[in-house]
Order: sequence, then structure tokens, then C-alpha cells
Amino acid sequence: MKFVVDTNIAFSAVLNTEGKIGDLIMNSHGVLEFHACDTLRSELKKHRQKLLELSKMSEEQLDQSIYQITNCLTFTNEALVPFEYWVKAANLVREIDMDDVAFVTLAEFLGIKLWTGDRALMKGLARKGYTNFITTDELSKLRDLLES
Repeated sequence: MKFVVDTNIAFSAVLNTEGKIGDLIMNSHGVLEFHACDTLRSELKKHRQKLLELSKMSEEQLDQSIYQITNCLTFTNEALVPFEYWVKAANLVREIDMDDVAFVTLAEFLGIKLWTGDRALMKGLARKGYTNFITTDELSKLRDLLES
């Protein structure tokens, strides 16, 4: 099964590759497949200093962690996604957080669920009747089920 990973999830995985989220991303080969848009790479660069401060990692350790996580993701250049998907996603996230528009767009374009830990995003989308997302706990249970 395929899922789009948002910035929230990727940051959590980078900060703790051995945690639940890092484990799901790095140890689900053949069971789960993860996608992200190029915006994620930009977000990792933009927030590098914050990631260094939060993680207490050295530059080299952070680079290794980012490499480990991003190496498990299939990236899509969001410029290749047709305009109508952007319009739909913008309408969904406009009053919630426009920073999430690229991830919702990619999920819609690929026809797969968005994996997010952003509670405000999930609640806001659900209020609009949009439920094409999955939480970390749900994904963990799904992987366990698929592996058994």
C-alpha cells in the first residue's frame, strides 16, 4: 500500500529514526510504500537549524538521518501535477494551513492516503468531509496486519 508522507511525519522520523515513525518508514519495504513531494526536501533544508537544535545531533548525524529517511521515499515533482488537483487541495486546506497544500495535492493526484500527525490538519479536513488521511497508529496497525 502507498501513502504520502507530510513534513510533520518526515521531521519526526529524522529526529528519531529508531522511533515508531522512523521504524515504519525504514522497515516496511515490500509492505508499505511512501511518497513525498519535492516540497519536503525544501522544508528539510529550510528548517535544518531547528532540526539540529531539537535533535542535538551533529551536522553529520543529521545528514545521515535525513539520508536514511529520504532514501525510503519516492519523490514527485509537484510541478508535474495537473492544476485541478491543486485547486481541490487548496480549497480543502485554505482555512487550515496552506503549507500542507502540496501534500494533499499529491495524495489526491496519486489516489492514496496522506500520512500525517498534524491534528489540526486532520480535524480541519474531517470537518470538510475529507478523510483521505491516516494516523501513525492506524498505519502501524495496518502494517502489522499486512505482515501477518
